[in-house]
Amino acid sequence: MATGTISHIEFPADDVERAKRFYRAVAGWEFGEMAGIPGFWLFRTGAESGGGVGKRGETVGSVVRVYIDVDDLEAAVAAAVANGGSLVTPPSPVPGQGRYAALLDPEGNELGLFEAAPQTPG
Repeated sequence: MATGTISHIEFPADDVERAKRFYRAVAGWEFGEMAGIPGFWLFRTGAESGGGVGKRGETVGSVVRVYIDVDDLEAAVAAAVANGGSLVTPPSPVPGQGRYAALLDPEGNELGLFEAAPQTPG
């Protein structure tokens, strides 16, 4: 993953099944529940990007959140805070995938930062 790439978007829903029906009809997305996070449904928009739909305030935040890939999560969080952002969710694990943090930018928009788990040669 390249640093700075927008790789994931999350849509909060009050009615997850209704939201999945909507996006399936509008965008043709297929959904699969994410292992380890019950009630969080993943979709793909292409080979390198996608997102999820989950219960507002439970398995996702309360607003749409776009995720940006970073190489060093702590450094990116520090840069965000130093440049007027504020921390919403501190660096936290995503089982089997990496780590994320959520922030507000200086304009009040919520965004996520994602650091992929190191790849093991194999």
